[in-house]
Amino acid sequence: MIFISVLFYGYIICIFVFVIGFNKIAVFKSTITSEKTAFSVIIPFRNEAKNLPKLADSIQQLKYSKNLVEFLFVDDDSKDNSVEIIEKSFTNTENNISIIKNKRVSNSPKKDAIAAALKNAKNNWIITTDADCVVPKNWLKIIDNFIQQNNCNMIVAPVSYEADSTFLHQFQRLEFMSLQATTISGFGLNIPFLANGANLMYRKDIFEKLNGFEGNNSIASGDDVFLLEKFLRVYKEKVQYLKSKDVIVKTFPVNSFSELIEQRVRWASKTANYNLVIGKLIGVIILTGNAIIAFAPLLLILKIIAFKTFIFYFLLKLFFDYLLVEKMALFENKKMDFKTYLKSSFVYPYFIVWVFLKSIFSNYQWKERAFKK
Repeated sequence: MIFISVLFYGYIICIFVFVIGFNKIAVFKSTITSEKTAFSVIIPFRNEAKNLPKLADSIQQLKYSKNLVEFLFVDDDSKDNSVEIIEKSFTNTENNISIIKNKRVSNSPKKDAIAAALKNAKNNWIITTDADCVVPKNWLKIIDNFIQQNNCNMIVAPVSYEADSTFLHQFQRLEFMSLQATTISGFGLNIPFLANGANLMYRKDIFEKLNGFEGNNSIASGDDVFLLEKFLRVYKEKVQYLKSKDVIVKTFPVNSFSELIEQRVRWASKTANYNLVIGKLIGVIILTGNAIIAFAPLLLILKIIAFKTFIFYFLLKLFFDYLLVEKMALFENKKMDFKTYLKSSFVYPYFIVWVFLKSIFSNYQWKERAFKK
């Protein structure tokens, strides 16, 4: 009982510290009007005919000098008409658009795609995003401002879900907000350990100096966090978080629970290869706190904890989790529906435990491809 209490209160303390860390990152205010930085935006895609028109439309609405940006779309063996959609979307525009074929050389298609694009990139500042995203109109302008005002080699920026009112979508939105809040908190506490490749910027010369993705090409995912680790190892003070509503890249939830599981297993499969000790430790603390709630029925049957203790644990977790997620909701100007949050709080502990177990003992599929552990 005492051991379980220590583990659970460790989780509560961790979340409370994250709430403090979130507030330590100030919202960035743009003050420079001149545009200076040249960008190469890399967008890998595979069978994204449904999503590419939305991305193309958002690119065309970007407010940034077209001579300072190029867009490198990397076709990862699409079987649909994705390439045709890109070609038609930009036929009559001045956007600097290139379509590159991916060259598979490793077990990670996305890393191969980014590496292939980097060889063709004309500019030193690289931005990666995904084909199922929508970028805000002042995206590049604010990033340029941030670079001009800060001495940085890598910039991590926020990503948000555009969800409908269904429970599945709202569940994903809440979970993703918690991940984003944790990302910001890590930077606020000076222990960054998360990033998202849908909104990531870094210098090409530093990428090459650090040998890019070399050393983790056998892992299908992790084009963001493993690169973050490399940059942190050598240039920690120059890896910064851009906290601004005007750079939030929007993406979309999956539409089935099975697809959600596969996606999260893909994300979780890379955690065993993290080199950042703090990242692993935080992962264990988060998993343990949720596992105690998930296995509470068994603990009650075995009389390891009392029913009143379980209710107290659940309410305590409900309260502190809410504090953290609400921080992200307020930052994104989104409303928190407490009923949905409450339902999600019952589901999430089982969800995270199942994803963890599946990531250890099972292979997974993504984008119509099978990946082994």
